Amino acid sequence: MGLATEHAPGVWELGARMEPALRELGERGDIIRNMHKALKADGLERDPMTFQLHDAAPTAPITGRVVDKYLTDEMSENLTLVVDGIDGRTHHVPGIDPARAENARIGSIIEVGPADTAGRPSDRTIATIAEDGLYRPSRHLEQARFEGRVPGGDYEGYVDSHVRRLEALRRAGIVERIDADLWRIPEDFESRAATYDAGCNRLASIRVVSTVDLEKQIGADGATWLDRRLVTPDASDITPAGFGQQVREAMDKRREHHIEQGDATRSREGHILYRRNLLANLRKREVARVGAEMAESKGVPFRAAADGENVSGKFTGTAQLSSGKFAVVEKSHEFTLVPWRPVIDRQLGREVMGVVQGQSVSWQLGRQRGLGV
Repeated sequence: MGLATEHAPGVWELGARMEPALRELGERGDIIRNMHKALKADGLERDPMTFQLHDAAPTAPITGRVVDKYLTDEMSENLTLVVDGIDGRTHHVPGIDPARAENARIGSIIEVGPADTAGRPSDRTIATIAEDGLYRPSRHLEQARFEGRVPGGDYEGYVDSHVRRLEALRRAGIVERIDADLWRIPEDFESRAATYDAGCNRLASIRVVSTVDLEKQIGADGATWLDRRLVTPDASDITPAGFGQQVREAMDKRREHHIEQGDATRSREGHILYRRNLLANLRKREVARVGAEMAESKGVPFRAAADGENVSGKFTGTAQLSSGKFAVVEKSHEFTLVPWRPVIDRQLGREVMGVVQGQSVSWQLGRQRGLGV
């Protein structure tokens, strides 16, 4: 290991880096044991040689299934994710902003990318909650419970993640803690917080590509992540090993499902031909089914929104489909489902108006008229 040198028989000199090097090896061993434990809990076995431990945000995107998610350490404001990748490796990625990973639950399929230069959602939330330059965790907790949009219902944990962020920024001299339930937030809080992050190891970006696991995607009636992979000509990033092999097998089963349902045919040469506009048709089919099911419980009819149509009504909640997340927009006599985007969350319970544009909506929210999201 190069940590000690024998100058003469029985005479050794210990290297200056011996203690930190051994400590680092011990920490690495703990990480590998935790990764094994998380995989075993899912009934998975992976070769330790395929484990990849990242010190910071990956330089190239990693796509895979979340098998573990926890605080990096007791004092940390960030999360660590263990991701079983389609590249045949199992990745240990620290430094994840909890606000960006709210929907990255165990079993979700995500993409972890290079450092995101955009401001943190948690910082925007703190700035929004703050009144007259003062942020109160108790007030934030009340609002979170009222809105009821925290995944898993862990409202205390959700607010605590924001307090940990403030604690880190307090040490950097950006915010001031007056007492346990009162923080002073400067007017230029978001820009100063972004500058602080720029001077640190940048946090990895997170994108949840599917909240539905592989098994459920195989027989789903919506447009799944597997479908998007099927219609993508290049699948060279999916290695025939580990989770990559599981994805390949699931894609084969999904392909056969489409043939059985008449959404695809196999030519004499063995080529698979998919119906035109496959993803859009699958999405419409699932939205129609879910809308009909919701109509029974709501007691008002569902009407699907057409592309280019103006939609208006009260934003009353969201629905998670295999095709993605949708916003529920209600009128007194009917309701519809339209693609959800984060910008609309602050309008929960309010009247909204927008134009459906393909798989997005151009919302007209107050002064942000014509905001394409």
